[in-house]
Amino acid sequence: MTAARPWPLILALLLQGGVYLAWLTQGRFVLATLLVFVAPPLLLALSALGRWRHARYLSSVAALGWFSHGVMRAWTDRPDNAPAWAALLLALLIIALASGRSARARLASRRKPTAH
Repeated sequence: MTAARPWPLILALLLQGGVYLAWLTQGRFVLATLLVFVAPPLLLALSALGRWRHARYLSSVAALGWFSHGVMRAWTDRPDNAPAWAALLLALLIIALASGRSARARLASRRKPTAH
């Protein structure tokens, strides 16, 4: 039996790529922005869609970088920090969605102590 596709994670990754596409492609370094910020969440969404077994893990690792970038930009770019906050919150959502299944499994596998 194959695992179900993680649709919420796929949607969050697509949204993350969309936020970066709308936000950071207005500057001088469009190609670099596409390669560094837009392509990774889109490729990870495709890998999760294809049920690649490392997609969740790599999504959560990449989201740590997106979270750090969002924090940095949210606190330094005061006039236009709404996209930074969106990227930051999406990164937290991606981390939660990517690691939720394994955290539930880890907690369920703990044995409850028995009374003697």
